Amino acid sequence: MLALRYSTPRGNRVIWPNQYTWLLRRGLISWDEHDKWGLSEEHIRDKSNADGTAKLIALGQVLWFVAQSIMRAAHHLPFAQLESMTLSYVPLFAITYAFWWIKPKDVLTPSIVELPIMSEEQRTTFESMTVSHAFDDEGIGNQGSVWSIWSLTPRVFEKEAEDRKLQDARDKLSQEFEVFTAPRLKRATVLNEETLAKRTAKETVVAHWDPEVYHSKILWPVNCLFGASFGALHLICWDTQFPTYVELWLWRASGIASIVSMLVFMQFEKVVLRWGGPLTLISLASPFIYLLSRIVMMGGVIAAFRASDPKIYDTYVVSTYWVHIV
Repeated sequence: MLALRYSTPRGNRVIWPNQYTWLLRRGLISWDEHDKWGLSEEHIRDKSNADGTAKLIALGQVLWFVAQSIMRAAHHLPFAQLESMTLSYVPLFAITYAFWWIKPKDVLTPSIVELPIMSEEQRTTFESMTVSHAFDDEGIGNQGSVWSIWSLTPRVFEKEAEDRKLQDARDKLSQEFEVFTAPRLKRATVLNEETLAKRTAKETVVAHWDPEVYHSKILWPVNCLFGASFGALHLICWDTQFPTYVELWLWRASGIASIVSMLVFMQFEKVVLRWGGPLTLISLASPFIYLLSRIVMMGGVIAAFRASDPKIYDTYVVSTYWVHIV
């Protein structure tokens, strides 16, 4: 996403996906020219530094670990807390690999393109669609800083929603101008500019799900299932021996809390730091509870090393299972 840029007098700027889509929809560029923009499949594969063999080896290791875990469960052997936590990352690993299998990695040389000729109004609109300037290379401010990664928080669809909100506010204000007479026009301009600023004030967004995924009858249930899987897989250590009885129930409670809090949190399409009634407390408390449960479980993994269950070292006879021979 950050490897396609356009030239400016000071250097270059990132072309964000919503900007590229806007250029296509306005007919300012054609998809037939995407090769010139470094968007051909060959260019993208050339940018990838992650070898397919390395990915296959990593995938094989994960599948082997999952197979070992299934065999331990089949033989009623306990899991170590670290094993259950590692297993909890497998669904997240799977979905990440599915989407990132051919994703470019560690791109150091971006593709620099020249923008098409645009009118002043079109150029202004294009520039206003920028998600962030933190990744531009113009020698301004903190551009190029390692902390710029935090600027990716406002996702593209959030920027699109913000642009739509601003445009709606402008349209409504333009209609309100019509009720004023000419002598009041100057006063109306000031009032409406203040109103526009208030209506489009930047919100502190805690979370904002992609609307296309959130409203999908197929993707959203699957997304919720993956979200709950992390805490659920920790509960395979339900009967594992813990150093103390308190730690055992802390583990169990944290696993359940992480499932419930995540599912509750995922029911809110957008969570902002603004009072909107009792549901605001629930929307803000659920991610806090989830984070707290994660911290408790991580602490439980570390604390368990001081008095691990001896049975976690027990194994089974591998020679009787063809899958291990293969």
